[in-house]
Amino acid sequence: MIPFNKPYLSGNETEYIQQAAAALKLSGDGKFTKQCHSFFEKRYGFNKCLLTTSCTDALEMAALLSDIKPGDEIIVPSFTFVSTANAFVLRGAKIVFAEVEEKTGNIDATKIEELVTAKTKAIVPVHYAGVACDMDNILRIAQKNNLFIIEDAAQAIDSFYNNKPLGSFGRFAAFSFHETKNVISGEGGMIVINETENIDRAEIIREKGTNRSQFFRGEVDKYGWVDIGSSFLPSEIIAAFLFAQLENLDDIQAKRKKIWQYYFDALSTLAANGSIRLPVIPSYATNNAHMFYLLCRNLDERTRLIAYLKGKGITAVFHYQSLHKSPYFKNSYGGKELPVCDRFADTLVRLPFYFELSESDTSYITETIKEFFKQ
Repeated sequence: MIPFNKPYLSGNETEYIQQAAAALKLSGDGKFTKQCHSFFEKRYGFNKCLLTTSCTDALEMAALLSDIKPGDEIIVPSFTFVSTANAFVLRGAKIVFAEVEEKTGNIDATKIEELVTAKTKAIVPVHYAGVACDMDNILRIAQKNNLFIIEDAAQAIDSFYNNKPLGSFGRFAAFSFHETKNVISGEGGMIVINETENIDRAEIIREKGTNRSQFFRGEVDKYGWVDIGSSFLPSEIIAAFLFAQLENLDDIQAKRKKIWQYYFDALSTLAANGSIRLPVIPSYATNNAHMFYLLCRNLDERTRLIAYLKGKGITAVFHYQSLHKSPYFKNSYGGKELPVCDRFADTLVRLPFYFELSESDTSYITETIKEFFKQ
């Protein structure tokens, strides 16, 4: 089988883990954690970065830092992972699901303002497949209505909107280093704090509600429980693995972009004759080659294609289901139909995508897809 995903070790992962173990500093915020923070802050100009145990935790931290309370309304695209909404549901918020764009699967900025009420507190744009949302219009709506933005940038490492890095637009942003992402640590994430006044509280919330970080910097003479929080801090082992990946980010990105372009070029004839739709990269966005997907014409065709590929030794998968139709939410959803979200949920196919995917593999995959549509 050609797997859907295969984690890639870029070079020094095990060496750095051994160094962390030898230093007898395993609990986090050691040398490698600080090196990871510094990498992102210097490369992308983020104000403050803090590693977390997952992107889910980073989103939950953002909800805590934003003082989300019962009754607050949060605008979220329905075509996204459950964590995007669940982080705010945990604080008692009402989730208001938005439609997505036909071309990108990103939240449709033209459909946001009609969802804003006096109770709306935040917009959570999700940069699907690492492709930027229409941030100028989202920022305009947020400023006009006194809302703040929390970016779900789980898939958006090393991606830009009009030359500005994703993750730098919102009050907070959340990234993922899950093993399916461009750079990985197995499980892992990061919160970006773009406003200086939120940094101290972010450190406290990340450390179980204590001012432990300030204590170790010598800023207070003892530390204690000063706020709500949880255990969001990852171990130094995770940070050591991640830093080895970050050292090789440019090589990883170059190879992934090559694979993405091969898929796109090889399948363009099917797109031209209307058999499938391929990803669209708007002029304001860059392609970070997080994933490669195609859209079938209907659910039945998608089901048959995935089964056909499996029979040929290729693991392809679908992606999100519309959250407004999820078992948890469907009985309480009272909004409009969201047909574009549903179309992405019913027709999208993600193709195998990982660093070590060979050209012979991508050739076999694309030829097999062409065979399917010839039938």
